[in-house]
Amino acid sequence: MEFQDRNLSCVDCGSTFVFTRNEQAFYAERGFTNEPKRCKNCREKRKTGGERGGGGGGGRGDRAMFSVVCASCGAQTEVPFQPVSGKPVYCRDCYSSRRR
Repeated sequence: MEFQDRNLSCVDCGSTFVFTRNEQAFYAERGFTNEPKRCKNCREKRKTGGERGGGGGGGRGDRAMFSVVCASCGAQTEVPFQPVSGKPVYCRDCYSSRRR
């Protein structure tokens, strides 16, 4: 398949950026079907948490935390998910020791 450079518009800043033929070949090789939506600067900002706060996380922003009591040691802790009734929830230390 022959690829040609294409101009795309960034969904964040609106600037035009080039989706090069080499990038297109890479995407095709990896089986990616969607074109990039952001220019390089906006992708970098998003990776480092630029405008949304925090690092990484795919732009989740602030995450809701839920207060729970550890099922192992009884310590009060917070977890980033809604606990399900009847399922044990552990603090970070107890969870880590159980995984080993």
